[in-house]
Amino acid sequence: MRVEIWTDIACPWCYIGRARFARALAAFEHRDQVEVVHRSFELNPEAESRNTPIIEAVAAQYGRTREQQTAREEQAATAARSEGLGYRVGGRVHGNTFDLHRLLHFAKSQGLQAGLMERAFQVNFADERSIYDTETLVALAVEVGLEESAARRVLADSRAYAADVRTDERRAAELGAGGVPFFVLDQKYGMAGLQPFELYSQALKQAWESRTAARA
Repeated sequence: MRVEIWTDIACPWCYIGRARFARALAAFEHRDQVEVVHRSFELNPEAESRNTPIIEAVAAQYGRTREQQTAREEQAATAARSEGLGYRVGGRVHGNTFDLHRLLHFAKSQGLQAGLMERAFQVNFADERSIYDTETLVALAVEVGLEESAARRVLADSRAYAADVRTDERRAAELGAGGVPFFVLDQKYGMAGLQPFELYSQALKQAWESRTAARA
């Protein structure tokens, strides 16, 4: 059974949802027969490639006050910490994630996508280091096992793996995904937004049972 997950590394709910789903999958009886596929999604494809303070940037994007956005950050921090995730409030920066998505697709071609995604999430939310800086991205790529020269070539060529990112985003649009995280289980069941652990567990069970019944 395949589970596809659309995420953006800039999205706190994706950071938390990915951890909750992983916990649900670890407890799932048939977990060894589940393939997880990570898909690209840009929450703000028009964002400029500069390091803007996160609270000001997102407040402006969604028409919120600084106080409202800070409250949402605190809410996300509480949820993240309940999953054992590091989360700092206020010091992150905002930018364009397209290059990171391209690098993640390169990592996928080398079997290292999940590791790079995990580290990118941690660096962004727990360490509050910029994921929009080329040197940081190269360092993360090397850390998870990618060759430095290859990672630099990918980042330097704006066309490299761009089609893969756009394909994921077109598919998300076709499925009606207006935001992330967005889960599709066995090409039949969709879940949008951050959900409780119990719902992820229920969805895995339902999708598996439906698949088994269809084969009977």
